[in-house]
Amino acid sequence: MEEKTLLQTWRELAYNQQQTQQQYDQFWNAYFLQEIEVYKDILGNPDVVVKGTVKDLAAKYNMELLTMVGFLDGINESLKVENPIDTMTEDTEVNLDYDKESLYKNMVEAKAEWLYNLEQWDALLTPERRKELYKEQKSSHTVVKEKKIGRNEPCPCGSGKKYKFCCGR
Repeated sequence: MEEKTLLQTWRELAYNQQQTQQQYDQFWNAYFLQEIEVYKDILGNPDVVVKGTVKDLAAKYNMELLTMVGFLDGINESLKVENPIDTMTEDTEVNLDYDKESLYKNMVEAKAEWLYNLEQWDALLTPERRKELYKEQKSSHTVVKEKKIGRNEPCPCGSGKKYKFCCGR
């Protein structure tokens, strides 16, 4: 039998279908409190790239190993160079060298207000820039429908004919 990766084990734990809603809420609330502390540290010291083994980072932030795996899974797409989360072991070297704008937008995407409203962002991005990034992220999912051309309107190709006799056939 094939052994599970750390990431698979984390995802089974985090998205366990056998939990009651109360257990699920308790699990995620505890996770989010730990997540906030890590983000306060890495956002508060933007000139320091946090790196080490998964096991070392878990110890540094007083987290269980699988909780750190969950954190790494969450931040991975915001990193300048993604970590090999699918295959990592506790001894895999990882880094948290994040792209601040990508990280901010991903937090907005995840609806993680407790993260994108952290005061540590004040030193990294201006309020104006954060507002722009917020709008960019929110509008990236907005579907804009083209105005429908009426049959008797002039054809948009510029022929001068009615749409129904030109490109609308």
